[in-house]
Amino acid sequence: MGKLTVKGIKGIKAPGKYDDGDGLRLFVQASGARSWVLRYQLLGKRREMGLGSLNDVNLKQARAEAALQRKLILQGLDPVTERRRIQEEQKAAVHDDSVKFVTFSDIAEDYIRVHSKGWRNAKHIQQWRNTLKQYAHPVIGEIPPSQVTTDDVLQILKTIWLEKPETANRVRNRVELVLDAAKARGLREGENPARWRGHLDKLLPPRSKVRQVRHHSALPWVELPEFMQEISKREGLAFRAMELTILTATRTSEVLEATWDEVDFSTKSWTIPAERMKAGKEHRVPLAPQVIALLESIPRIDDSPYLFPGQRQGRPLSNMSMLMALRRMDRNDLTVHGFRSTFRDWAGESTPHPRDVCEQALAHSLGDSVEAAYRRGDLFEKRKSLMADWAAYATVAPVDNVVSIRK
Repeated sequence: MGKLTVKGIKGIKAPGKYDDGDGLRLFVQASGARSWVLRYQLLGKRREMGLGSLNDVNLKQARAEAALQRKLILQGLDPVTERRRIQEEQKAAVHDDSVKFVTFSDIAEDYIRVHSKGWRNAKHIQQWRNTLKQYAHPVIGEIPPSQVTTDDVLQILKTIWLEKPETANRVRNRVELVLDAAKARGLREGENPARWRGHLDKLLPPRSKVRQVRHHSALPWVELPEFMQEISKREGLAFRAMELTILTATRTSEVLEATWDEVDFSTKSWTIPAERMKAGKEHRVPLAPQVIALLESIPRIDDSPYLFPGQRQGRPLSNMSMLMALRRMDRNDLTVHGFRSTFRDWAGESTPHPRDVCEQALAHSLGDSVEAAYRRGDLFEKRKSLMADWAAYATVAPVDNVVSIRK
C-alpha cells in the first residue's frame, strides 16, 4: 500500500522528495513543478527514471507504471535503456523505411505481457488480446502510438458504443491504458485521446443513457422447490454441479473449478481462494446439511482434484455443461447465473435476514471503502443460518411453496 494519497498530494506545498514506497517518489520543485521518479537498483548500481509530470500522470498511473518498470528490472532489463532503445527505433523509422517502427499493437502486446503476471487468469489475458485485435488493431494497430488521435478512437468505438456499451467501454479503457504506457515510455505526448472524463464524455453519450440492462434469466423463487425436485432425479455430474451452484448461491466457474481440498467437512465450509473469485477476495461458503449430503454422494476420481472432473484429464467440466443441462430440460428460458437472482429475491422477499448478510452470501462488495474498512469479518455465522434456510426451502417437497423461517 503506497504512502501517498490523492488528497495528501494536493496539500503538498513545500519543495522536496515525497516517497510513495517501492522506489516511487514525487519530486516537488521550488517552482511548483511536480514529477514522478522511480529509484531502483540494477547490477549493484542505483538509478533513477522519470515517469512524467503530475499534470500528465496521476498517482494511480504512476504506481501502475512503476510496477511495470519493476517487472522489467526483475527480468534483468534496465527500464531507462529499454526506453531509449524504443525511442531510437522510433527516430530511426522516420529516416529509414526498412526499420520497423514501434506500433500501437507492439505496445499493447508488451503491456499485456508485463501486466498479465498480476492478472487473475488466462481468460482475462485472452479477453484483452481478443478485444484489441477485433476492435482496436484494425484502426490503429499498425501506426505508432504517437499518431493515435481522438478521431481514431471514435472510429474504434462508434460501431459498438450504442450496440455493445459494456464491451465498448472495456475497449476504450484498454486503449487508454496502452496509450498511457506509451506516454510513460516517451512514445507519445499530450492528452490521452481515449480518456473518458473531460474528453470523450463530451463526444459520446454516457453508457447509462444507451445501455439496455439485460438481467440473467432467473427462475421465480416460488418455483424453485419443484425445479430442484426435477434436477435431483436426473443423472450426470452437470446436474449435481447445478444443485451445488443453486444451494450455495455461487457462480458457475467457482463450482466447476472447485477442488476437494477446498472443502472442509469438519467445519462444514468451502473456502474459495481469492484468485478464483470475481472480487479477488477469499470467500468462505457455509455448507448446509443438504449440501454436505450432496458432496458425499459425488464420486471421487483418484487422478483428478476437481469435484466435477471433465472428459479431458486434469480439467473440470466445461463451463457450458450446466447450460446444456438446462437445454436438455427444455429450459432455454433460464441461465445458471440467474439462480443467484432467485436466491436474492427469495432472501429479500420472504425472509428476515439482513441485507448485508444476503449480499455477503453472494460475495458482493458491501458499501463504500470507508464502510468496508470497519467490516473486517465475513458474517460467516449469520450466513450459516441464511444458507441453512435456503437449502431447507430449496429442497422441501413442493406443496404450497411456503417457506418456514427458523426463529
